Formats: sequence, structure tokens, C-alpha cells
Amino acid sequence: MEKTITVGSDPLRVQRRRAISASLIGTAIEWYDYALYGAAASVVIGPLFFSGAGSSAASIAAFATFAVGFVARPVGGAVIGHLGDRFGRRPAMLLSVVLMGTATVGIGLLPTAQTWGAWSIGLLVLFRLIQGFGAGAELTGAMTLVAEYVEPKKRGMYTSLILSTPPLGIALATICFFSVSLLGDEALLSWAWRIPFLVSALLFLVALYIRNKLEETPEYTQAMGKAQQMAKKLPLREVFESHWRRVLLGFFAITGHNATNYILAVFSISLMVGSGMARSQALLAVTLGSLVSVVLTPVGGWLADRFGSARILAAGNIAGLLLAFPIFWMLATDQFIFGFLAIALGYGLVIPCTSGAQGAFLTELFPVSVRFSGIAIAREMNGAIVAGLSPLIAAALLELGNGSVGLPAGFLALCCLSSAIAIYLGAHAKHRIRY
Repeated sequence: MEKTITVGSDPLRVQRRRAISASLIGTAIEWYDYALYGAAASVVIGPLFFSGAGSSAASIAAFATFAVGFVARPVGGAVIGHLGDRFGRRPAMLLSVVLMGTATVGIGLLPTAQTWGAWSIGLLVLFRLIQGFGAGAELTGAMTLVAEYVEPKKRGMYTSLILSTPPLGIALATICFFSVSLLGDEALLSWAWRIPFLVSALLFLVALYIRNKLEETPEYTQAMGKAQQMAKKLPLREVFESHWRRVLLGFFAITGHNATNYILAVFSISLMVGSGMARSQALLAVTLGSLVSVVLTPVGGWLADRFGSARILAAGNIAGLLLAFPIFWMLATDQFIFGFLAIALGYGLVIPCTSGAQGAFLTELFPVSVRFSGIAIAREMNGAIVAGLSPLIAAALLELGNGSVGLPAGFLALCCLSSAIAIYLGAHAKHRIRY
């Protein structure tokens, strides 16, 4: 006889708390890992692994290895998302965190090009691919897990807690890198850069312990019980055959969010340092500015529950469209106060809306049977094309404009505009969803 869990039961409350804890820690690891590598790409990856190239070429090569991780994200999102829809959320989320933790620690132990030459570069790329494969399903799995444990009318608030964690992961990563950078360039380039990567192992073990105790979500269990034929279907095939329009809408709906987030978290450091700001000040500006979003993203989730996820998500992108040029101008002034204000504006106005409303918007865009796969493919295809390439595109456009910020700012504004249009179309598509 099947055991059922009612909404008010103690077992469900325990599992809900466990799901939220597991999702928060896993998401923190994902963004800690990615922001950590982004900070390293801005500061040490070029000198340590591409020292034979000129400074500009080494910087572009370092950002290219950052982008490599995003190439694997759609594949990881599709494969692990398929497993999550076919066999359950729990095994999928265990796999994603194991892959991420292993790759990040591997990067921290990797010999540099001076020791292993081309082998070290090859292994660096391999670890970035493994890291990206695992991360491809992490945030999607966390959003899906939490959304399926809470009432639909509270999805915005609860999923916003998960989506407030990325800035926290970014802040933790930049704090770690800022701390080791205080030891001086010689120590940083010699051994200290490895410490933040190895610290990730502690977070990984905690997340693994909690996730091992998870049970399947009530909504997923109920959907599997009502549609036994789901077990015979291939969720990945169903996504592309029946829901590809929703995938495209989901892809464009988060384009402005990803471009803003990765330009602020990764490219801004390079731009501020290149404009004359001290490296420690640039890292501090990103750390303090990103913490603003940790506090305000749940406010965006509350607003999404109150006024609708589509409206709040669109409002964030319109804010990004209007602020793109002022943000870039402030980042290029070489003044700490303006750099901090630029990061704080992005993480205080744009990201809280796009993060706070994103979880509810995307989970309601897809039916339960293909939710994990659909969101993962939409998010991670965008991650590969937009998030992973945004720092590289911004750097190339800055070079093309001879140091003028007009072109990269225009790129960011265009990304936000495309999202606003997709959100409008997606809001109408959500009402026609069939579970």
C-alpha cells in the first residue's frame, strides 16, 4: 500500500526543510565554484597557464577557459535533467554535486603550465568541462525540488531563497580570493590561489550528506502515479517534440539575467583593474555589491507571488536595459565608490527581480513530467551561449571599441530587451500549460 503525505504532516515539513537546505548548499557550491574560477580567470589563470602569450591574449585565453565550462552545461543539464524526470530528483541532484565538487578540488590540485606544459592546460579544460556538466543541472534541480515541495502560491518566495544563493556564492568566492590576494602577488601566483579551490571540498561533503537523506517530491510522486506511461517515455525526447517553444521562451527569458550577472561577477573585475583600480579594491567592490542581492532577492520572490512572476521578471530586465550604460561608465572610472555603486545597482535592482521571479516563472512554464529537463535545457543552453560568453564578448567589444564601454554596454542592453519580449510571450504560454 502506498504511503501518502499530507500538506500539514510532520514528515513533509522535515523533507521540505531538508530539500531547502540541500538546495541552498548545492547552489552555493555551484556559484562559489564558478565565481571562484571567474575571479581566478581575471587574475591568475592567464599568468599561470598562458604565460607565453601577451597580456591581452592571456586574458582572453583565460576567459575562454571560463567559457569552456559553459559548453558542457547544456549537455549536463539535458542528461542529468532527463535522469531527474525519468528516475527521480534525488539521484540527479546527488550526481550533479559529486561532479562539481570533484572538478573544483581537481583544479586546486592541478600543476601549472610551468610544470606540466600543455598537459596542465588540457587537464584544466577537462576539469572545467566536468564542472560545467555537473553544474548544468544544479540550480535547475534545486528550483524544481523546492517548487514541488511548496504550495504554488508560495513558489516565488521559496524559489527566490534558492536564487538568492548565487550572489552569496559569488561573495564567498571573492572574499576567499580577496583574502589570499592580500598575501601578495608572489604568494598568490605560487600557492595561495589554490586555497579557495580546496575549501570547496568542505561544502561538497556537507551537501552530499544532506542530499543522501532526501526523498522524492510529493508532486513528482503524484504525477508518476497518475501517469504510469511516463516511465516508458523519454522526457528528453518529449521536451524537443512537444515543448520546444517553451524551451525557447525560457532561454530568452533569462538572457538579460545571465548577461548582467556574469558581466558584474566576472568581467567587471577585469574592467575595473584595467581602468586603474587596485585589484584588491575591485574584488572588494564585487564582494560588497553582490551581497546586496542576497538580501533583496527574496523581496523579488515575494513580489512575484504578489504581482505575478512575469511582471517582476520583466521589470528587472527593463531596469537592466536602462542601467546598462550607467553601470559600465561607473565601472570604467577607476574609482572604488563608483565601482561599488555600479555592482550594487546591478545586484540591487536588476538581479533581485530576475532571480526572485525566475524560479516561479520557469517551473510554471513546463509540466511536471518534463519540468527538470525543460528548465535545464533552457537555462543551460543560455548559460553556454550567453552567460559563459558574456565576459568574453564584453572583453572583445571593449577591445574593438578601443577601450570605450559603449559597445559592451549596448550588448548588455540588447540582452535585457530580448528577455523582456520573451517574458511577455511566455506569460501567455503559461496559461495554456497541460500537466
